[in-house]
This record gives sequence, C-alpha cells and structure tokens, in this order.
Amino acid sequence: MPGKALASGFRSLSVRNFRLFAVGQLVSVAGTWMMVVAQDWLVLQLTRNSAAALATVTALQFAPLMLFTLYAGGLADRHDKRRLLVWANTVSAALALALAFLDLTGAARLWHVYLFALALGTVNAVEVPARMSFVSELVGAELLPNASALSAAYFNVARVAGPALAGLLISASGTGWVMLLNAVSYAGTVVGLRMMRTSELHRSGRPAGRGSVVDGLRYVTARADLLLPVSLVAVIGLFGLNFQLLLPLLAKTVFHADAASFGLLTTAFAAGSLLAALVGTGRRSRPPARTVILCALAFGALEAMAAGSPDFGSALALLALTGFASLSFAQAANHRIQLGSDPEYRGRVMALYTLILQGSTPLGALLVGWLAQQLGARAGLLAGGLVSVTAALLALVLERWGRAGAVELVSERRARPEHRTPTKGGTT
Repeated sequence: MPGKALASGFRSLSVRNFRLFAVGQLVSVAGTWMMVVAQDWLVLQLTRNSAAALATVTALQFAPLMLFTLYAGGLADRHDKRRLLVWANTVSAALALALAFLDLTGAARLWHVYLFALALGTVNAVEVPARMSFVSELVGAELLPNASALSAAYFNVARVAGPALAGLLISASGTGWVMLLNAVSYAGTVVGLRMMRTSELHRSGRPAGRGSVVDGLRYVTARADLLLPVSLVAVIGLFGLNFQLLLPLLAKTVFHADAASFGLLTTAFAAGSLLAALVGTGRRSRPPARTVILCALAFGALEAMAAGSPDFGSALALLALTGFASLSFAQAANHRIQLGSDPEYRGRVMALYTLILQGSTPLGALLVGWLAQQLGARAGLLAGGLVSVTAALLALVLERWGRAGAVELVSERRARPEHRTPTKGGTT
C-alpha cells in the first residue's frame, strides 16, 4: 500500500514532457532562491542592515506583477506558452549574469540592485502566468492536481537546497559567485523546454481569440466560487506573506546571525512548505472552499506564534510549521481557482491569481517594512499573522452565509408550484 500511494503521488512524472519541465525547473528554481539570498545579503551589506532598502528592493521586484501580469495572462492565452517561457528564461539569465559581473568586479551599487530587481520582476510578470497555465498543457486536466502539487514540491526542494547552499557559498566566496550560478541555472529550464514533444501537449484546439484582460476580470467576478478564494489570497498576500523581507531582518537584527544561519531560517520555512507539497500530491479533485479557509486560518495563527519565538531553535521549528501552512493554503487556493476555470480563460485567471498573490507584495513590503523599521521584525510577523487570522474568520462567515443562502434559495424554489417537476408536455 505505501508503495502504491508513493507511485500514485508521482504519477504525473510518467509524462515525458512534464519530467523535462520538472527537472529543468528544479535546477533553475534552486538558482533563483540562491539569488534571492545573495541579493538580500548584498543589500544589507551595502546599506548597513536597512529594512527600508530591503523593502524597496522587494517592492521593485514585485511591482511589475501589479502592472503587467494581467496583460501577460492574455499573452499566455493567445500565444505559445512554451516559446514565451523559453524567451523569459533566456532574458532572466542575461540579467542575472550582468548583476553577477558588477558584484564580482566590486562595481555593484544599491541603485544597480534596484534596477535589476525591477528588470527581473518585469520578466517574471510574463513568465509566471505562462508557467502556471502551461502545466495543464503538459499533463491534461486529470493529472493537473497531482502535477501542480509536484510543481510545488520541486519548487520547495529548490527552496530548501538553494538558500542553504547560498549561505555557505556567500560565507566562503561572496554574493557574486552565487549570482553567477543562478545565471547558469536558467539553462536547465530552457533545455527542458526545447526538448519537449509539442505533439504531446494538451492544447484545447479552440481559437485563442483576443485574450481580453477585461473579459478575464468579468469571468472571475461573475464566479462567486472563484471570488472568495481570490479575495482571501489578496489579503494574506498583502499582509501575511512578506517572509522575503522579514526573514533576513529576523536573522540579523533579532538573532544576530550570519549568512549561513539566515539560510537555515529560509530553509526551515521551505522544508515545511515541501512537506505540504508532498502531502498535496494525493489530491485528485478540486478542494472545497472550507479547506482553503481553514488552511488560511492555520497559517495566520502559526505566523503570529513565530513572531514570539524566544530563541533561534524555536524560530526554526515554528517557521517550518508556518511554511507548511503557507503552502497548504496557497496550493488549496490555486487548485480551487485553476480547476474551476475554463481552459479558454485559464491564463488570465492564473495571471489574476499571480497578481494578487505576488503583485500585492510591493505594497505589503513597504507597509510591513515600515512597521519592522519602527517596531522590529517580530512586529511585522505578528501583524501579518493577526490580519491573516481575521481575514480567514471573515471568509468563514461569508462562506457559511453563502451556503445557507443557497440552501434557502433551493428550498424556496422547490416549494413554489412553478418549480415542481412538470408533467409531460408541461412547462418549467
């Protein structure tokens, strides 16, 4: 039985195109997380631990998601997603290589980091919705929940390995070499995409159409089952998911740790996320709204608890639990939104999901960064946790009202004579 369950959890890997995609992504994402650690550490070195500068970098990196992701979702619905991904990863590699060169030659300045964060964020605005919607083309609707969970699994394997390795490399040789490795790692994704058999992709066969952003927004707002998880993701993405900003501050200003210890904090969070992703591989259908809400509630409570960690060891444990709850929530929301969307709109729907989950980060980073600057990193974590708990409780109330209203409406219709089952030849 355990062997069958394990095989079932990895069933998407039987698809050749998905195997190529997963291996390439594992290499590339590990490099990306190494880059995140190196970039943040470089900013702290250049600014003498400025929370405001770190918040600005985070904001610049994610701001393009707010501006361009919805348009990029339309591109993903209109054009070949595989080609879009090849170009996006090639450009990202070139940008990472340029920043690595500046750092290795000692010429890197804070404004350089700002500029490259903005440029990489612009490319990500195109890459993310194309990548998320491309998974369904790789495996088809039946295997999509499993493939999505495995995607989260390899993402978090990379997030475990990347920061831990980055911390060691930074301590040994500095941030520039880490950035250079990240530039090379994009080759994994590009090669995997180029090796795919396009005849085996699961494409709808329908004409792409204009891919209007407005049509995509109307589609989501007309679907109450999509609107509730999207709204919950918006609040938690804005206030609760600012770990890229808060973890380096927690390491340096609260626990007075070095780069290797900072890598351990990030690794602990990622390890919990990885476990959640592996658990999620067993999902075979669209999760109910209640599952999304309860995951959000658990996440907020654990983040608030992590804010009060008395020592480094307890912070590692609580951040691992927070990472588990964070990925459980994000994955449940992703599956509920993606599996409930028509394939014709999926690129735009996932672009909206990306915009809300990651595009809210610039505003959240600035707000939480200001709070952390005034009251410390613990205050930023606590505020994010409490807001997330409040949002989850409100969503739970709305979900119950919605279900109660639906039951009442059905009961009223059944009670009306005009809604009784008509006899042959009658009218409805």
